[in-house]
Amino acid sequence: MNELGNANFENYIGINQGFSEMGYQIVAQVLTLGYAVMLAALFYFILTIKSVSPKYRISAVLSVVVMVSAFLLLYVQANNWTSSFVFDKEQGKYFLGNGKDLFNNGYRYLNWLIDVPMLLFQILFVVSLTKSNFNSIRNQFWFSGSAMIITGYIGQFYEVTDFTAFAIWGAVSTVFFFHILFLMRKVISEGKEGIPLKAQKMLGGIWTLFVISWLLYPGAYLMPHLFGIEGGLFNESGVVARQITYTVADVCSKVIYGVMLANVAQILSKEEAYVEAA
Repeated sequence: MNELGNANFENYIGINQGFSEMGYQIVAQVLTLGYAVMLAALFYFILTIKSVSPKYRISAVLSVVVMVSAFLLLYVQANNWTSSFVFDKEQGKYFLGNGKDLFNNGYRYLNWLIDVPMLLFQILFVVSLTKSNFNSIRNQFWFSGSAMIITGYIGQFYEVTDFTAFAIWGAVSTVFFFHILFLMRKVISEGKEGIPLKAQKMLGGIWTLFVISWLLYPGAYLMPHLFGIEGGLFNESGVVARQITYTVADVCSKVIYGVMLANVAQILSKEEAYVEAA
C-alpha cells in the first residue's frame, strides 16, 4: 500500500475501496456541522462578552479567536473532502478523483496549533492561581500544547506507510498531552479555592469535560489501527468514525468548554457585584 505515499488513510480507502453514498455524505455533513457550530459560537461569544467583568474578558476574546480560526480551517477541511472524491456511476461509490486534491487531516492540525494554546490560556484569565506562577504555567501550556500538536502532525503522515514511526511520534505527542492534563488539573484545583460553590462545581465540570473531550483525539488518531494494523477499522467505517470523533471533540473542547468557562466568569463577576451595562 504505497501508491499514495504518506497520504492519510482516508485516501487509501478512497482509491482502493471507495465510499458508499451514506459514508461519503455522513462525513461531508459532519464536517459542515463542525464549521457551522463554530460560526454560531463565534456570535455567541461576541454578543455575551460584556456579561462578565472587564478583568475576565480576555478569556472571551480568546474564545472569539478560537472560533474564527476553527471556522475558517474547518470550512477548508470540508471543501477538501468534497473536492477529493468523485462519484463513479458504474460502481455507485465515491473514489479518489484523478488530478484532484488528496484529503488531508493536516488542516485540523493547523487549526489546533492555533487553538490549543489559546484554549489553555483562557482559563488562566478566569481563575486565580494561589500557588503556581502565572507566567510559568502559561509558558508550559504553550510549549507542551504546541509540541503535542507538532509531533502528532508529523506522526499522522506515517499512519499507512510506517506504523513504527506513526506509533513513536504518537507516543511523544502523548507525553506532552499528559503534561497538559497535569497542569490543567493543578490550575483547576487552585482556581477552586475561595470562590462560590456554584463556580467550584462548574470548574469540576470543566475538568471532566476537558479529560473526556481531549481523550477523543488520540482515539481518532489511532482509528486506522484500532483492532489491528490495517484491519478492524481500516475501512469506510474507520473514516466515518474518525471524522465524527474529531468533530465531536472539537465542539466539546472549544465551544462547550468556552461556554462553561464564560459561565464561571459570570458567576465570579456577579459575586464581585459587577452589573452589565444596558
